[in-house]
Amino acid sequence: MRALLCRAVGESPTLSVEEVAARPPQAHEVRIAVKAAGVNYPDVLMVAGRYQVKPELPFTPGLEAAGDIIEIGRDVSGLAVGQRVLAVTRRGGSFATELAVDADRVVPIPDSMDYVTAACFPLVYGTAHFALTHRGALRKGETLVVTGAAGGVGMAAVQVGKLLGARVIAAASSATRLAIARQGGADETTDYSREDLNARIQALTGGAGADVVLDTVGGDVFDGCVRAMNWEGRLLVVGFASGRIPQVPANLILVKNYSVIGVVFGAQTERDPRGSKRRLAGLLDRYAEGLLKPPPAQTFPLARATEALQHLASHSATGKLVLVVDQ
Repeated sequence: MRALLCRAVGESPTLSVEEVAARPPQAHEVRIAVKAAGVNYPDVLMVAGRYQVKPELPFTPGLEAAGDIIEIGRDVSGLAVGQRVLAVTRRGGSFATELAVDADRVVPIPDSMDYVTAACFPLVYGTAHFALTHRGALRKGETLVVTGAAGGVGMAAVQVGKLLGARVIAAASSATRLAIARQGGADETTDYSREDLNARIQALTGGAGADVVLDTVGGDVFDGCVRAMNWEGRLLVVGFASGRIPQVPANLILVKNYSVIGVVFGAQTERDPRGSKRRLAGLLDRYAEGLLKPPPAQTFPLARATEALQHLASHSATGKLVLVVDQ
């Protein structure tokens, strides 16, 4: 098999596609012929040595994939050779022509879903749904603010928020990105590169503030969000794409009785893989019903995986990037 190997981490990691030995599945695993693999910001952090998960060198990045099951372990039930599936990993491995992964992390995909869309799906929609339901307890009629709304998780959160019955305010850094969020169903928008985020949210909510904020950006954007919360609001911390990890003024949390809540879907899948599998299966049902519509992805061949990672690291990408794997 072929795989992208990271042999040295850092700001200029050593990455190359190489021939490696295929690993047969263990008793509880399946082996997948990978057709497409999603590229995510944690992959950028992992090869830079700045992610909380630090695989032993050399390692293959890639946290999600789609393809066909070609072998199953002896203790696996409910899956079969030939099934079209998506898979979520915690420690990488998806940027390859084959992937051996625990069966509890594998979910069959609808006939209507192509491999590229499937490879885009689990982390962004899984994170958005886990954040808004399990962590944020978003209720119908509440106001949801999504920052980084043109990114992968951001666009998924806009759609999931609308599916849950929220009024969605999309926040992003340009008119082009906000137009993308509008297409995804956002009710209102704010450009935090030109507008005061707190003032805009207050104006859009009649001074009440946001019931739930899903923040993927951190930095100055997060600083605006902490002042824009409604009474008993929930501020969901998903990531720090801006590069700065912010501090939370405890007095603001106190005077508005709101909560600041961490969201790590990847770690959740490790602690509760079967629960996450049920969550993804439900989301795939919503996709099959036409209620979730992932935007088109930008694709790269496996041989250009380094270029895809660099493009994502530059913050110039909108939506998802996907590696298309040539068998």
